[in-house]
Amino acid sequence: MKKHFVILITICWALTSCAQQEKGKSSMNYNKLTPEEENVIINKGTERPFTGKYYLTKDQGTYVCKRCNAPLYHSSDKFESSCGWPSFDDEIKGAVKRVLDADGHRTEIICAKCGAHLGHVFEGEGLTPKNIRHCVNSISMNFIPASDNKTDTAIFAGGCFWGVEYFFQKEAGVISTEVGYIGGHTMNPSYKDVCGHNTGHAEAARIIFDPEKTSFEKLARLFFEIHDPTQMDRQGPDVGDQYRSEIFYMNPEQKEITEKLIKLLKDKGFKVVTKLTKATTFWKAEDYHQQYYEHKGNKPYCHGYTKRF
Repeated sequence: MKKHFVILITICWALTSCAQQEKGKSSMNYNKLTPEEENVIINKGTERPFTGKYYLTKDQGTYVCKRCNAPLYHSSDKFESSCGWPSFDDEIKGAVKRVLDADGHRTEIICAKCGAHLGHVFEGEGLTPKNIRHCVNSISMNFIPASDNKTDTAIFAGGCFWGVEYFFQKEAGVISTEVGYIGGHTMNPSYKDVCGHNTGHAEAARIIFDPEKTSFEKLARLFFEIHDPTQMDRQGPDVGDQYRSEIFYMNPEQKEITEKLIKLLKDKGFKVVTKLTKATTFWKAEDYHQQYYEHKGNKPYCHGYTKRF
C-alpha cells in the first residue's frame, strides 16, 4: 500500500510539473494584457456595443490577435452590420476556431493559435452574400495598416483564376494567394453573376508577396509567361470577357513596370492585348474556388509555362 501511495504521489508531481512547464511555454510569448482586456480575452466577457475602437474602421490592413499577434481578418472582409461590434464575413484561413458557447446555444470564436476569446459567429442573417457574420470585440484585436505591412500586392487576370493562382502559389516570395472578381460595375458578384457576362468583372488572382524576396516585375514577367497575352477575352477553351488578360495595378510604379514589359513583348512581335487598369474593389470568390488545384490534386487545363522574355 505504501509503495502504491509513493508511486501515485510521484505521478501527480510529474503531471503537475509538466502542466506548469507547458503553461509557461504557451504563455511566454503572449502580450501583456490590461485587466479590461483580460476580462474579454481570457474570461470571455463582452465589451459594450458601439464603444470599440474598430467598430467603424474602414482603413485597409489586417486585424491581428491582441494576445499573440496572429493575423485574424483582412479589412476587405469587414462590413457594417449595425450590431455595435466589428463584423467580418470571412476569416483568414485557419486563423479562427469555432466552439460551442457556455450558454449551449451560440457559437464562440477563438484565436486558433492561442485560444483568445474573440466573440461569436452567426449565420443565416443575409447581411452579405456569404451569409455569415463574425461579431468580434475590438478589444480582442490590434489593427496593422496596410502601409505598415512588409508585404505588397499584385492582381492578375488571365483566364480561369484557378490556373493563374496555381502558378503563383509555387513562386518564391509569395506569401498567400486568393482568387476573386475585379473590374466590374456591381457589388458582391457571385460566380454565377460573373459567368452571366452582365457584371463586367474579370476572374483574377490577388497575390500577397514579400518585396524583399521577390518583386512585382518578376511576378508580372511570370504572369505573361503562364498565359497567352495575345488572346482577346479568352484563354484556351475558356471564352468570355471574364477570362480577359488584364493587370490591375496598385500604384504608379506597377503601371510603369507593366507598360515596359508590354512594350518588350510587342518589340518581340507578340500582339499583346493585355489591359492595364487601376485596381478597384477585389471581391473574394466563393470558398470552393480558393486553391482549387491544390485541393483537387490535378493541374491547369488552359495554363502552362512558355518563356517569352
